[in-house]
Amino acid sequence: MIVVPGPASANLGRKIGELLKTRIVPVEFKRFPDGESYVRFGDEVVNEDVAIVQTTGPPQNENLVQLLLMADNARGMGARKITVVVPYLAYARQDSRFRPGEAFSIRTIMTLLKTCGVTKIVTVNSHNPGLLKTLAVPVTDLTAFGLLAEHFRKNGFQGAFSASLGKKGMDVAAEAGRILQGGYDYVSTQRDRVSGEVTIERKTFPVSGRDVVLFDDVMSSGKSMAKAVAWIKEQGARRIYVACVHVILIGDGEERVLKSGAEDIVATDTIPTKVSKVTIAPLIASELQK
Repeated sequence: MIVVPGPASANLGRKIGELLKTRIVPVEFKRFPDGESYVRFGDEVVNEDVAIVQTTGPPQNENLVQLLLMADNARGMGARKITVVVPYLAYARQDSRFRPGEAFSIRTIMTLLKTCGVTKIVTVNSHNPGLLKTLAVPVTDLTAFGLLAEHFRKNGFQGAFSASLGKKGMDVAAEAGRILQGGYDYVSTQRDRVSGEVTIERKTFPVSGRDVVLFDDVMSSGKSMAKAVAWIKEQGARRIYVACVHVILIGDGEERVLKSGAEDIVATDTIPTKVSKVTIAPLIASELQK
């Protein structure tokens, strides 16, 4: 298998290729004056199994178009199999028609990827992995919460309390709790489907005088996380750290979370940001080796 690092995940793609000790195909990218994307492979891929690494975080639409162009280009150049590694899969949160007339966005994206020749998708902590497995292309959904928890364990947080947002986050908190060995629970949340506003249940946790690591899959505006941090801080937690797989950092999201009482934000490099302190390269390389 050879690795093609897309423009949105150039560093991550190179790390994965180096771990696999395989050929890395350079990609030439430019943006035309009218905003359209241009991509060109700098090496042949004929009769090769190809892994294209391209996240689809902001700017989502541009990164998605680049991914489609690269996949179709690999097919046109004679690639044997095309795996796309999409660490953050855009539009995955629109996984149903919540209101009449809405587009079923993630299904559209999957159909486009299949049309462009993609034979497999590898992603990380998608919004609804169960649904993805029913759509057009086979999907492997990996979890990076163990990597985040290991990061904190190695940095002196053994025994910290693990918490996660949302009821389905209980599994996340439990996974982190097994590594940090300090107990775990979840912060119950409720989102208004029209306004998107999130409320949290003011639930009591055994955190007085203790370190707490709050885990979540995606943080964009930081509003939900800030509410959770503030509530846990109010209960006497000593230090609170936020650990997110995908951090988008819209507007003043980072400042909002830090002002609410968090010491720091730690993210993976599924979306490259200034808080991307944990790489998923070993996780992806291990999966591709299979």
